[in-house]
Amino acid sequence: MSSILTNNGAMVALQTLKSVNKNLAMTQNAISTGKDVATAKDNSAVWAISKVMESDVKGFNAIKDSLALGESTVAVARNASETVTDLLTQMKGKIVAAQEDNVDRAKINDDVTALRDQIASVVGAAQFNGLNLVDGSAGTASVLASLDRDNAGNVTASSISVASQNLSTGGYASKGVLAGSDNATTDNDAAGFTMDKTGGSGDIVIDSSTDNFAAGDTVSITIGDKVASYTVQAGDLDPSGTYDANYTDAIVAVGLKNQIDALGITGVEIDYDSSSAPGTLSFVTGAGGVDADRDVTVSAQFTNAGSGGLAALSSIDVSTDAGAAAALGTIETLIDTSIDASAAFGSAQGRIETQKEFISNLSDSFKSGIGALVDADMEETSARLQALQVQQQLATQSLSIANQAPQSILSLFR
Repeated sequence: MSSILTNNGAMVALQTLKSVNKNLAMTQNAISTGKDVATAKDNSAVWAISKVMESDVKGFNAIKDSLALGESTVAVARNASETVTDLLTQMKGKIVAAQEDNVDRAKINDDVTALRDQIASVVGAAQFNGLNLVDGSAGTASVLASLDRDNAGNVTASSISVASQNLSTGGYASKGVLAGSDNATTDNDAAGFTMDKTGGSGDIVIDSSTDNFAAGDTVSITIGDKVASYTVQAGDLDPSGTYDANYTDAIVAVGLKNQIDALGITGVEIDYDSSSAPGTLSFVTGAGGVDADRDVTVSAQFTNAGSGGLAALSSIDVSTDAGAAAALGTIETLIDTSIDASAAFGSAQGRIETQKEFISNLSDSFKSGIGALVDADMEETSARLQALQVQQQLATQSLSIANQAPQSILSLFR
């Protein structure tokens, strides 16, 4: 039956053309975005999975930065500990040479001291972004290493712990062995005062009666911008075997006075009375001594040799036969300490490098997985585009033919 009111053929052709145009639009969108699933409406389940995985990839990128920072920090510490090992090995050569009687031990001892100072310099400078793993101040450092997601979707962070190694040669003490005063005396581990240039005075008191000095402990006095220091030697302790504060304090005070005198500081006089005040150094400016051209600040600090992993370095003295013999055993222990530190840092650095490589590979795997879920197959899409374009042309032609059908009815009325 033919009807001028209902054109079934045109309706079928129109629906076919709409379907072809819809598929063609989807194909063109896939070509322009490169994705089969570009939005949640394309495939909500696949889109949700891809977004979770993309967020994990972002997290892994941040973790790679954290691992790179941690690796650099540990590398600095490893290089420092290896350098310390090399310096200690050089020092061992000097100590071995000092075992011979027919050598100038004083000059060898100067070389040992220079190496000790260089070790302290290396340890102090071995920091990366403010974190020093070899001076004993850091404790345990944590390096963010991974984000772990369980089957319930919960995410936890995991870290690589790197234990610091104490290769310092000393540290500030928390015991009162010094006093500094211009009018009164107070015990503290740091002491100081300022003397007026027109006439001032003050005392630095070496008072170790509370806690005994040990070989390697150092007392430093700063006058203005100059520093004098004295390191306690084993022979400075009371030879009777019973600790005598006055005996040691007097030796330290004399040693400091000699160091201060050698600095040639103008405008300041320093007095020492071994009989009435064996541990007291008295400073005078102005009316009480030589005129100074500015106010003078005097401060003192005690450094405890026992707080560092290489603290025994401070007690090495090869200027005597006994000291050279004792130093030989000490240096072996110190070398073992630095070797152990180097090995620990090397192991930690290797683990961080392995984790960084794994995270990089894992991130690439995630990206490949996301691509497999949402990326368009461009070869397939190209073929589909060609087919849909042909279908569109045919559907358009079919609709045109169907629309012409009612015209044939006119011939029935001629």
